[in-house]
Amino acid sequence: MKQLYRALPILLSVGLFGCGNSATQESANAPVKENTDSFVSKLPDTAPTLKVAMTGDLPPFSFQDDYGNMQGTDVDSIRAIGEEQGFKVEFYKETWQDMFDSVESGKRDLAISGISYKDDRAVRYGLSTPYFFNPATIMYLEGKFDIKGLNDIKGLKAGTLEGSKEEDTLKEIGSSVELISRPTAFLAYQDLVQGNTDVFLYDMPVLQYIVKGYPEHKVKIVPYEAADAPSAQQVVLMAKENTQLIKTVNEGIAKLKQKGTFKEIENRWLGAAETAEESDSDTNTKQVN
Repeated sequence: MKQLYRALPILLSVGLFGCGNSATQESANAPVKENTDSFVSKLPDTAPTLKVAMTGDLPPFSFQDDYGNMQGTDVDSIRAIGEEQGFKVEFYKETWQDMFDSVESGKRDLAISGISYKDDRAVRYGLSTPYFFNPATIMYLEGKFDIKGLNDIKGLKAGTLEGSKEEDTLKEIGSSVELISRPTAFLAYQDLVQGNTDVFLYDMPVLQYIVKGYPEHKVKIVPYEAADAPSAQQVVLMAKENTQLIKTVNEGIAKLKQKGTFKEIENRWLGAAETAEESDSDTNTKQVN
């Protein structure tokens, strides 16, 4: 089998969407350098600059290129919100937990890095309105099964990431599924393509990104969270008491949704997702609309 280490830094990352710890923090007190060739703010020099925390190792949401520049769907999203609402951003790479703590303490203004809505987060932090659909999904090799939802994985070996919301789901299913949790997405994906597991449960944008990098492995991706499920929504995280910033970010999200900007960003990084009714012979990325 072709070596899987050749691309996609996502496969080496640890934890996602509040599901564990990310890579080691680097230069937390200094912002990550910007690639001015790819993005130049149109705002005046007098515009305020917000400090943005992100893990920087969670493609397609936030990761660094070969030169250390931050990139990804969430990088583009917060830049677009800032341009719309009159503020610039500078990025700080932090571990998953430090990202939350730095916002709560006021060290950073906001965090955006594949953060999903959770009730306990809504109590403790100021969360924006949703800006990105991020459902939990089931991936399996094409031709092996015909899986439509969670009921169809009973009796199978299911892989996922340690500490993920998908792991919680599999534990709730119980002994009818053989759970194999891995510390990285790479190992869980490798288990699937090598036949060590039958299905891989994880978040749809991540699996879409993997599929783009490894087209030689024909797979099916089936989401099992509805579009209106709270846990399937991505949000920007801010301090609970920072009501003005929460309002500003929410206004920007509303404007960009109306313009279709987030869909453009999604398509730029992931491509247009196929629906359940579309191509049955090609690699399928099935999205609930």
